[in-house]
Amino acid sequence: MTFTSQSPSTSFAASSPLSDAVSPLVSTRDKAEILAQALPYIRKFHGKTMVIKYGGNAMTDPALQADFAEDVVLLKLVGINPVVVHGGGPQIETVLNRLGKKGEFVQGMRVTDAETMEVVEWVLGGEVQQDIVGLINQAGGKAVGLTGRDGGMIHARKLKMVDNQDPSKELDVGQVGEIESIDPSVVRALQDDQFIPVISPIGFGEHNESYNINADVVAGKLASVLKAEKLLLLTNTTGVLDKSGTLLTDLTAKRIDELFADGTISGGMLPKISGALDAAKSGVNAVHIIDGRVPHVLLLEILTEQAFGTMIRSQ
Repeated sequence: MTFTSQSPSTSFAASSPLSDAVSPLVSTRDKAEILAQALPYIRKFHGKTMVIKYGGNAMTDPALQADFAEDVVLLKLVGINPVVVHGGGPQIETVLNRLGKKGEFVQGMRVTDAETMEVVEWVLGGEVQQDIVGLINQAGGKAVGLTGRDGGMIHARKLKMVDNQDPSKELDVGQVGEIESIDPSVVRALQDDQFIPVISPIGFGEHNESYNINADVVAGKLASVLKAEKLLLLTNTTGVLDKSGTLLTDLTAKRIDELFADGTISGGMLPKISGALDAAKSGVNAVHIIDGRVPHVLLLEILTEQAFGTMIRSQ
């Protein structure tokens, strides 16, 4: 996969991502009003950490790639500390197909044998991560790519996955990891020096073995450890939908348990929601699952009154 930046004229007419996030056709006065309305949010969140899980269409659509990079850089420039955790499932799948391997998933987790783990490390820690770093740097930021090995950040062990249908049965998904601990020292050091960390969800075990960890889980745990103000998970949907396709804008732990039980939340949404709920229970002030297909959705969610997607609360 190759990220390509677009010039502003291909997507939005003016140079301000925040004003353009609302409409490219508004008057200069209205754009000034929009910027002024962002001031209370800039003041409220100044110095705060926002952990952003970057994935889905936002990673593959050129215009959305440019929007995301601009949003992250603007947040940093106004004194907010974005930390990016990225996925890369489609890119991994593409490389596996070239090798004649078919990706397999169990309860939303990719089965990862030794060969697949090599692909995961190469694609996530190399190609995808460096494309994101380059895109942010091109937009005027200072991004630095990390994996869980850097600074001893993500200690992991082999995931023991219990069968949802039979709790007495354990499923073997290979080198898929669960997080033992996160040392955020390297992330904090980069933040203090005005860098934007871009993190691949790869951890390491006690024998230096590598583990593929779900990016939503890493983002949720990192948000908890960093005591982040917000955790924002970009997806390919408007948020969490019920069985009739209606957006659920506000979810509590009890309601989430009900949605797990009746199968409304399944597949790839399982680790996403679980990680989000754990973060909410661990003190992250706000957890949002938002539509990454909306241009400049990060600025709209963080710096305006407009709410997007699903908010998850611990109670």
